[in-house]
Amino acid sequence: MFSRHNRLISRLYLLADALLALASFTAAHWLRSDVFTPRPLYPLAYYFWIVPLCVVLWPAVGWATGIYRDIQEDNLRRPFTDPLKVSSISTTLLFALTYAFKWVYISRLLLGFYAVANLVAMILFRWVARRLGDPLRRAFGGYRQFLLVGGAPEAAEIARILEANEPRGVRLFGMARVGPSPENEFHDPRLRRSYPVYPLNSLDGLIRRHVIDEVIFAVGKEDLDKLENAFLLCEQEGVKTRVMLSFFPHVVSHVYLERLRDMPLLTFTTTPASEYLLLLKRAFDFTMAFLLLLLLSPLFLILAVLVKVTSRGPVLYRQSRCGLGGRKFTVYKFRSMRPDADLRREELEALNEMDGPVFKISNDPRCTPLGRFMRKFSLDELPQLVNVLKGDMSFVGPRPPLPEEVEKYESWQRRRLRMTPGLTCLWALEGRNRLSFRRWMELDLEYIDRWSPLLDLKIILKTIPVVLLGRGAS
Repeated sequence: MFSRHNRLISRLYLLADALLALASFTAAHWLRSDVFTPRPLYPLAYYFWIVPLCVVLWPAVGWATGIYRDIQEDNLRRPFTDPLKVSSISTTLLFALTYAFKWVYISRLLLGFYAVANLVAMILFRWVARRLGDPLRRAFGGYRQFLLVGGAPEAAEIARILEANEPRGVRLFGMARVGPSPENEFHDPRLRRSYPVYPLNSLDGLIRRHVIDEVIFAVGKEDLDKLENAFLLCEQEGVKTRVMLSFFPHVVSHVYLERLRDMPLLTFTTTPASEYLLLLKRAFDFTMAFLLLLLLSPLFLILAVLVKVTSRGPVLYRQSRCGLGGRKFTVYKFRSMRPDADLRREELEALNEMDGPVFKISNDPRCTPLGRFMRKFSLDELPQLVNVLKGDMSFVGPRPPLPEEVEKYESWQRRRLRMTPGLTCLWALEGRNRLSFRRWMELDLEYIDRWSPLLDLKIILKTIPVVLLGRGAS
């Protein structure tokens, strides 16, 4: 698959193998000392130095033999052959070291238990990773959809590789042709299914109507001048673009070279591209959301009871919002308005204090007295910690818009959909609901362009006093 993705997966597998080696040695020591005890072991202190050796030796042999170079979950043999190769070489080296240096106090049975336990653990880990990859992907974000543009001979090979890597979360949406195409579907004997073919001039509508995360251009040099508008449209929308060419018109996107197997692709993106930092962001979100849900559970219960006893209607308010790439998800809030609030929006449209497609009223007559208090201190948004835990949202990011608001966006404003929406962002520090819609959009794009974990931390720390003092909230 893509080289950057391969590097991330390889490092995760290497880290997992090191942790499995540590866990396997712990299990082997327990087994040898408490279950199979033909004779007493030397004290545990004699084995402290060998634990780091085992933890380093197994991943080091794996790295040297190349099992982390190209992780292929679709290859049914490798989850068994890779661990077997590493275990046989590493076990031989470990026993050779004990004999060479005459470490007679080390139990050979313990090392044998460790070698078997580690082999089984590595095989099980790879089998579980392969089996659970697809369900976990569906639960935490789904597939990344690709549109393939062009009719170059390599296009069919790209389609085949994307199709083969569906277990890694990529899926081919369809094909687009630069010129007129006599066929409405793309067929190739190497592919498992056929794909719809669209004219290139329908790209704008495709991106707006469907979830398309990335577009790959695979065209001949003669078609290069026909793609400039399509490429700039993708950049404006924030869609990641990959080009199988050595040259392309100058743009402001971040540009880097990536390989799909052995085929070089220029990748253009106007959103953060570091998988490591984005993975760190997701890990922070999950951990903090989980801890806060536990710590604030008494407050959740109190607010739920107050909402129930002070007004009729459900405790939680559910609303469809647009998340990463335009994906629809349900956002959760404590209900702060009367049950008929959505039905009364049209009659209050003239009181809207926001420009653009956003609807806001500072003293909304639909709010309940408790709801007004909760909205002032953002207590109504606490259930969105569940959205953060699920991966629909992050702690920091552009606010998730309503689908009807997105329909009214200008092209340059749609790029904010290419970052996971959040509970707070730069707009929260500049006045929250007092901002103009255009300034709001500009701050979201500024956040995307400047994003780093340190920026997220700064925004969170600055948001805390803003929320506690209730500044700028309606």
